[in-house]
Amino acid sequence: MRQQGKVTYSLPDCYLSAFALFFLQDPSLLEFQRRFQDQIQRNNLSTVFGVEEIPSDSQLREVLDTHEYAAVAEVFRRWFARLQRSKKLERYGLLGGYYLVSLDGSEYFTSEHVHCDYCLSRHKSNGHTEYYHQILQPALVAPGRREVIPFAPEFIRAHDGAQKQDCEVNAGMRAVTRLRSDHRQLSAVIVCDALYATERFITHLEAHRFPYLLGVKKQSHKTLFEDIEGLRRGGLLETLETTAEAGHRCVYEWTHEVRLFATTGAPTVNFLEFQMFDRSGKRTRHFSWVTDLPIARHTVEELVRAARARWKIENENFNTLKNHGYHLEHNFGHGTHHLSEVFFVLNLLGFFMHQVFALVDELYQQARAGFSARREYWNAIRAALRLMLFTSWNHVLARIHGPPLPAS
Repeated sequence: MRQQGKVTYSLPDCYLSAFALFFLQDPSLLEFQRRFQDQIQRNNLSTVFGVEEIPSDSQLREVLDTHEYAAVAEVFRRWFARLQRSKKLERYGLLGGYYLVSLDGSEYFTSEHVHCDYCLSRHKSNGHTEYYHQILQPALVAPGRREVIPFAPEFIRAHDGAQKQDCEVNAGMRAVTRLRSDHRQLSAVIVCDALYATERFITHLEAHRFPYLLGVKKQSHKTLFEDIEGLRRGGLLETLETTAEAGHRCVYEWTHEVRLFATTGAPTVNFLEFQMFDRSGKRTRHFSWVTDLPIARHTVEELVRAARARWKIENENFNTLKNHGYHLEHNFGHGTHHLSEVFFVLNLLGFFMHQVFALVDELYQQARAGFSARREYWNAIRAALRLMLFTSWNHVLARIHGPPLPAS
């Protein structure tokens, strides 16, 4: 509890107030807290989100800055487990019963002036120091599915006493460890870019019982590609050609049991390459991966679709959070300890719940279908909360979905 004058604000009230801000995609914490002080909106904040006493924006920031987000991260695990038990995630299955979990990093805050205990830092060419926050995000993805289901993020942060700053791959290893701890029976293939195609990361995946599809590039995996070129010249690569839409020619090449690096102890991997050519013969797509999954003529196309689905974490996850209503890169308040991370997790939690609703909640889907743009949908919900009293979130959706109010 936190005492402010004569009012005691509980930690749940502070968390729920901040979550309501992000859930409703409001761009301003200050204006949000002020608006919800009137009678109608105060009631709605209580009935829809469970807030008992509404703190001011400064009081909310002060309280949340002193508490880590670990309890909130537990919500991701519990909701995902509920989705699994309800069989709603079966449509994400592929490759004979696996899920795809994509890992990728992203920055969401930079400043030369504002920083906290956990900010990373870098020196710029002008002599200034820039502070920033970066996260490693795991997310469930699937080819042909617009909805991505994020897991709790792993923050890439400064650590007291560390000689080197944290990095994306280290955070990825922590994320893998937590995924296996939180979901012991999860059958998932980890898909990542070439940054992760290292002996250390692959060994970590194997130790935690996760198969993988990892991008590789000639620049970072030189000896691997030299070996592949030798096999190609000798006609020793398996090959499949197909024709895609618009007459594009697709070429799949693969082989098994090649060394990732020319070093003792380097992992043995299976190699897969995909190229697409247009009608004129110009190459328009070119990707390469390594995996520990077997590759065959009847599975190679599905493996490529799975590997290419990694990009959904960029397009449907980070791009949506940054550019389509969630204001991820807006500084709602930074604090000196945990505030920036807490706000990120609550924002991601709002997105997570919206993705789940879009996947399984018919009332949410029906209400959303009445609006061509996500922004207009949430504008309508925020407006409704200002004008009418509601008893629950389902009551809000029913009104948004229902007939228009009669003219006065």
